[in-house]
Amino acid sequence: MMKRDHIKQINIAQLFNEAVVRYGDLTCQLWKPTPDTIASLTYSEVYWKVKDLCCGLMAIGVEKSDRVCLMAANCPQWLWADFAILCAGAVTTTIYPTSSAREMNYIVNDSGAKMIFVRDQKGLDKVISKRDEMLALRTVIVMEDLELPDDPAFFKMDDLILLGRKYYAQHPLSYEKRWHSVDIFDWCTIVYTSGTTGEPKGALHTHHSIAGANVLDYRLFAKNEYDFNENHVMLNFLPLAHTYERQYGQFIAIDKGVTIAYCQNPSTLMEDFRSFRPHYMTAVPRIFERMWMAIRKQYDASPEGKALFKKAIEIGLKVIDFHTDENGFIDMSWDKDYTEGLSAELKEQFLQADQEVFSKAREMLGGRFIVAVSASASLNPYLVRVFLAMGIRIDEGYGLTETCNTTTYNNMKKVLPGSIGPLGPGVEGRLAEDGELEVRGANIFLEYYNKPNATAEAFTEDGFFRTGDIARFGPDDYVYIIDRKKGLVVLDTGKKVPRGKVESQFATSEVVQQVCVAGDAKPYLTALIVPKYDFFINYFLSNRIAFDESQLLFEGTGKDRTCIQVGEDFIRKQELKDLVAKDIAEKNVNLEHHEAIKDFFILNRQFSVDLDELTPTFKNKYRNILSNFAEEVEAIY
Repeated sequence: MMKRDHIKQINIAQLFNEAVVRYGDLTCQLWKPTPDTIASLTYSEVYWKVKDLCCGLMAIGVEKSDRVCLMAANCPQWLWADFAILCAGAVTTTIYPTSSAREMNYIVNDSGAKMIFVRDQKGLDKVISKRDEMLALRTVIVMEDLELPDDPAFFKMDDLILLGRKYYAQHPLSYEKRWHSVDIFDWCTIVYTSGTTGEPKGALHTHHSIAGANVLDYRLFAKNEYDFNENHVMLNFLPLAHTYERQYGQFIAIDKGVTIAYCQNPSTLMEDFRSFRPHYMTAVPRIFERMWMAIRKQYDASPEGKALFKKAIEIGLKVIDFHTDENGFIDMSWDKDYTEGLSAELKEQFLQADQEVFSKAREMLGGRFIVAVSASASLNPYLVRVFLAMGIRIDEGYGLTETCNTTTYNNMKKVLPGSIGPLGPGVEGRLAEDGELEVRGANIFLEYYNKPNATAEAFTEDGFFRTGDIARFGPDDYVYIIDRKKGLVVLDTGKKVPRGKVESQFATSEVVQQVCVAGDAKPYLTALIVPKYDFFINYFLSNRIAFDESQLLFEGTGKDRTCIQVGEDFIRKQELKDLVAKDIAEKNVNLEHHEAIKDFFILNRQFSVDLDELTPTFKNKYRNILSNFAEEVEAIY
């Protein structure tokens, strides 16, 4: 049995300051200042950064409950700023670094923030462009060493840290007195929803609800007999502006003495796996699809390699099928021996597949990976099974910004691929008459800031939060999410189509990268299709099919380089159209007649976070996509 002594409901300022006492000599942060170098800080070194920065904030007038915005990509300084704000008793108000100047302006004004942290020139330029419209904002703190406006409102983070040291020297114990004054019922953070279906709303969490989320996860760790510890590395990839990475990959990681390793950027994920060799990560389905394609790509270079990989996967899935019970449950326990009970022939084949293929896939992830947690959207069950065949565990759960993440979670001893697991211990849930999942627990947010009407609408009369997700209960009360309530496509026949069900069919497609289905008030379903440009580049070159290579646009470098845009001539190739059509026809077999994609339009660029077509956790913002490609959709019909 796992020990439960660490399961305590404490505020986040206390969590941080107790952690640095326990783990002071251990490595806290790893990152790459350049692509070829790795830097680190111990817990003690991070403590001084946070303490000095917190004192700097107090020196320039930060009071308890003040809102301080934080708009930066993941980096070590993000953590310093966050804990400095929280230890000052203020409220961290997060903004995605990909947010537009307009969105930033809205959040700063809606929250009434007095200060904002930004990381780079891009963030600084956004603030300068809207400064006259952000009436309450009085201070801008820049993480990087940039040239700032000649204005006392602008600070470099390093200068604020120096100011904090002087402040503490003049006001001994000011830091300790301030963080000790933080109460568990104080406001902790405002996190604005990503707005896939409307205007962002600021979900206000107290230290109590964040602590409730931590306690819930710790109970699940104990139940599943695994835990983070000071020997582990957590790969920090998803945006810290979201509750998912921040609570799981920062707060819990710090509380457990884990080393946090920061990805350089989304395009360097596989390189960062090799560099940091993590044990854990949080991710979303789009990331597992990318990892799957990166692994498969290693064997696609030759017919022999492709055949070897295909055969290994077939053998691996046979083994997983053998260990799957009649209801679809799989035991993913750490000590599970998947060769146990196999025939001598299948065991030998499996061990050979592991030696030739699966072990190399694990090495691509650093060689010591334990488990990844998947949330944010439905994960194709095939990916859970195929990764497990390779010895890579993915455990799927469910939560929202308003629930500070975990509401349901699969039991590692009893994982049901395709399901988000049963309700977590301490969470109550039920289905409304229309199938909407309603939940309550200590991890639920307090309110939507400045929006009493929206807050009232979000809760039932007896205190259950309306998640906005249509769900159903399966075997042993494991929950399945069908789709967002507002995300269903309603055809002119009245039939309702879950977008997620259709789009997730392409998670492991060899030729399709992204899909956005359309069909509201139309007689049938259609789709905008983004092909896998890298696949077709290789296909065209191998088959001597000419295309305009000058029109190709790439991101990333080395093995992680990927094509994100092609020329119009590229997508007009009949060979591409035929392979996409064939793939869609194969996927339609798994769908009901009214859910099948009847026609499609092929696009020459990927959907983009920067163009507000994807959320920062890579979910389709379907309204924006369909608006940006309105002419293409109309052309289909």
